[in-house]
Amino acid sequence: MNTNFAELMTKLESLDIKNMYLNDFFLTWEKTDDEIMAVWTVADALRNLRERNISTKVFDSGLGISLFRDNSTRTRFSFASACNLLGLEVQDLDEGKSQVAHGETVRETANMISFMADVIGIRDDMYIGKGNAYMHEVTEAVEEGYKAGVLEQRPTLVNLQCDIDHPTQIMADTLHIIHEFGGIENIKGKKIAMTWAYSPSYGKPLSVPQGAVGLFTRLGANVVLAHPEGYDIMPEVEEVAKKNAAACGGSFTKTNSMAEAFKDADIVYPKSWAPFAAMEKRTNLYGEGDLEGIKALEKELLAQNAEHKDWTCSEELMATTKDGKALYLHCLPADITGVSCEEGEVDASVFDRYRDPLYKEASFKPYVIAAMIVLEKFADPVKLLKDLEAEGTARIHKN
Repeated sequence: MNTNFAELMTKLESLDIKNMYLNDFFLTWEKTDDEIMAVWTVADALRNLRERNISTKVFDSGLGISLFRDNSTRTRFSFASACNLLGLEVQDLDEGKSQVAHGETVRETANMISFMADVIGIRDDMYIGKGNAYMHEVTEAVEEGYKAGVLEQRPTLVNLQCDIDHPTQIMADTLHIIHEFGGIENIKGKKIAMTWAYSPSYGKPLSVPQGAVGLFTRLGANVVLAHPEGYDIMPEVEEVAKKNAAACGGSFTKTNSMAEAFKDADIVYPKSWAPFAAMEKRTNLYGEGDLEGIKALEKELLAQNAEHKDWTCSEELMATTKDGKALYLHCLPADITGVSCEEGEVDASVFDRYRDPLYKEASFKPYVIAAMIVLEKFADPVKLLKDLEAEGTARIHKN
């Protein structure tokens, strides 16, 4: 057995993860420390096997259903990659081509797409109070279908981004941090700055900054949330961050100064988002079908953003971080000044310097999603992974 793989199996054996089996993944703070650690451990184990050309095909057939209510590149392909890694075929649910427009209920849609599905991945991140609630409605529907004998198996759900959290992104970001710092124990006491940054576009979801403060505060780090006045995140998520920090020996503070957040930071995550109050207002306007109101709100928010163009990840700010070498994170795509926009979240020179680490950061997401699926679908993941290594089936057959 590979030494690193054996260590991962020993770690996994020590974790209490029985409640993950036949369950779903909605929000990181709903999972225990052991369950969060298990996702990272299984992700590393799957990557270890693939790097050694060992097949991780644990399903002979079955579907992974993907439903994206917002545009996506990384998460969409990461979900497809994760399903393929495990042997599942992906089928996209395009609601525009379904009967949803003709009055098909959530309960009916959920059951009709799940006859041979093992996992459902959903991104629904644009409307406050809607996305996470919709995901729960889907899981309740398939649970009822399974109990009624309509479905031979109960497909589990992976949250690919909702209005509250982006767990696959933040779990991947954190696994990247763990690898960059040589272990989760080395993150304790480090300063992590989750900061707003200027973008010329409007209405970016809150789920990345909320997911970041909701998970980074569990690492024993000193997490700083920075944004201009008025760009608050959900107050209930701030409460989660405060409780996590108190329980894990770190801290959670807020500031309206990007410079203060960057000073002596070990990790920086400059990312634009829309104000919570504005996102609530937009949700209400859509519910009322007020298209003119939506246009007026968009114009108002773009003007509000433009008042804070100095909130950008510049070379000058990066020089003030710990030894001038803070780890720069972004969920991508970043608004790069002079490249993708005239003025944006980050200087082109900063982005170029961190390009390879950013792509490595993104590369953890397929393995994180695959790990979530494994832990949801298999009661004994340690035996499963050990069996895969022992069988040693080549993923690519060599002549």
